[in-house]
Amino acid sequence: MERQLEQKLVRAVKALGGIAPKFISPGFAGMPDRLVVLPIGKIAFVEVKAHGMKPRPLQVKRHELLRRLGCRVYLLDDEEQIPRLLAEITRGGDAT
Repeated sequence: MERQLEQKLVRAVKALGGIAPKFISPGFAGMPDRLVVLPIGKIAFVEVKAHGMKPRPLQVKRHELLRRLGCRVYLLDDEEQIPRLLAEITRGGDAT
């Protein structure tokens, strides 16, 4: 389920002219799954979870660190969230 949701996110980002590479950080566990880069330099991290699942404690810690550094971090657990999430990234809205 999580993998399918990630694929839907990637397709939606691509449709907007952006990219959503898998974010892999060797030696620094707990980082979000995807880095979403949209046109005009709009960038955010996205943690993808199966519906209703929450990030692990280490993931929460990493998300908090990224937010303190001024990054936007989103939690995605339902495909219906994708349009709103991408709209927020596009206009520079607050991360959730």
